[in-house]
Amino acid sequence: MSRRSLLRALGAGAALAGGAALTGCGVPAAYVQPGDRAGRDRSAQDRKVHFANWPLYIDTDEKNESRRPTLAAFTERTGIKVRYTEEINDNDEFFGKVSPALMNHQETGRDLIVISDWMAARFVRLGWVQEMDRARQPNVTRYLDPQLRSPAFDEGRLHSVPWQSGITGIAYNRKKLGRELRSTADLWADDLRGRVTLLSGLDESFALLMQGEGVDVTRWTEDDFHDMCDRVERMVKRRHIRRFTGNDYIKDLDSGDVLACQAYSGDVIQLQADNPDIAFVVPEEGGELWAESLMIPNLAHHKRNAEALIDHYYQPEVAAELASWVNYVCPVPAARDVLASAKDEETAALAEDPLIFPDDEMRRRLAIARDITSAERIRLAQRWNTIAGL
Repeated sequence: MSRRSLLRALGAGAALAGGAALTGCGVPAAYVQPGDRAGRDRSAQDRKVHFANWPLYIDTDEKNESRRPTLAAFTERTGIKVRYTEEINDNDEFFGKVSPALMNHQETGRDLIVISDWMAARFVRLGWVQEMDRARQPNVTRYLDPQLRSPAFDEGRLHSVPWQSGITGIAYNRKKLGRELRSTADLWADDLRGRVTLLSGLDESFALLMQGEGVDVTRWTEDDFHDMCDRVERMVKRRHIRRFTGNDYIKDLDSGDVLACQAYSGDVIQLQADNPDIAFVVPEEGGELWAESLMIPNLAHHKRNAEALIDHYYQPEVAAELASWVNYVCPVPAARDVLASAKDEETAALAEDPLIFPDDEMRRRLAIARDITSAERIRLAQRWNTIAGL
């Protein structure tokens, strides 16, 4: 089960509710001013940190699944104990869990969280996360993937650091289809009628589909969005699209019920281990590069310890160990050389996998989409949800 696969609705409904409830006249009612975000940092005398993450999103010891070797190495090196909880199963669900505290200027009990960048954008707009001290994070400064350094929602990555990254592209069954797919437009071929699925979540699906229309998703407009929806709506009416899915597209693709679909790179790596006929392509018009990022909530009691833990994961050796387990796009390109030098052939082969370390040719087709603003979200979600049947 991939992390990106779990990003589903609640999605539309909760996102609508959350965006509407926290916005009035374009000004977030729960906005926290910069001077009110920092709490009393107890890091020096209280050597611990509470890290909340998604399930199955970290390396584990094969003999003891409760042990996470990269976390254990951090504690051994620094003396900082990590309370690690796998409590984030859905972005909107987690938003609902922590928003009452954050909007009321209360601490959440968590020092470090991982959320998808489209949700991270909301936290930044609301002023719910603290700016990090990069002077304490030399590895982040040195090794963070240049392509991920300055998303539109957080220029300069002052409030966020990618935990893992990934690509939304097209997956297909090469053997059963009998040909290669190269373009998002190829999904609409007549012989694929009824054998195509799209992702149901607005935030997960819209960018790739607009790229298929030739749109620069770093600066898309509402007109671009509605043009894309017009095409998808026509394909729904023609019954070309089998259905809109969450992570269950994996099952459909593996069984052969679906021949082509929107998909996440990390899922396909897992599928290919059992079914080498499954292929993944970044379309000629482009694919979406995304991340799930580490953030420090307001009033966290162990900010410096959290910053140290983030920087620990940006050591190439540690990043390589994590990448070998989770198989998503590694945000530390220097980890590639570490994996390439591994004595284990299977581990060394990961260094050559473009879905973990995209090559230059693939990178030229990747873009980070402009976020949906709070003002746009209600209108756009209503249109998309009607089409997707949410």
